[in-house]
Amino acid sequence: MKKNADKKYADQISLLRDGHGFSQAHANAVVMYCKGSTSSKRFDSLGDYLAKVDKTQAKTIKAIFASIRKKYPKLEQVIAWNQPMLKSGDQYVFGLSTTKSYILLGPWSKNAVSVFAKELKNYETNKKTIIVPSDWKVDATLLHKFVKARLDEIADR
Repeated sequence: MKKNADKKYADQISLLRDGHGFSQAHANAVVMYCKGSTSSKRFDSLGDYLAKVDKTQAKTIKAIFASIRKKYPKLEQVIAWNQPMLKSGDQYVFGLSTTKSYILLGPWSKNAVSVFAKELKNYETNKKTIIVPSDWKVDATLLHKFVKARLDEIADR
């Protein structure tokens, strides 16, 4: 972002979305932070985040994180870029965001969408994210594969 500090807001958003696979919300939070915004932080906890989303989405999000944290209890729950995330040390492992119509899963594994293409054939995907319905029946096996792939990447560093 330092290299692009002189660019317009829309160009910076485009760079992050198109060039790096960020969601709109994530890109906006990063750009606002880099521009020095002190008001861009909206949530201090998962509870704060869930209070602002649809009840159906909140239930699904709780189930998603409960499933992952049951299998990987050492992961830390954080809010980063105004989105709920899981971290291992200083590395992000999994996150998600919401729109009015769906939940966007963000496995941080570099190649999760392509590596798990067969498992994702019934989902709409972007370069690095997976769209699931707000009332998604949580596929714990799939979520655990995402997390394991990311943890393996971190361990290989």
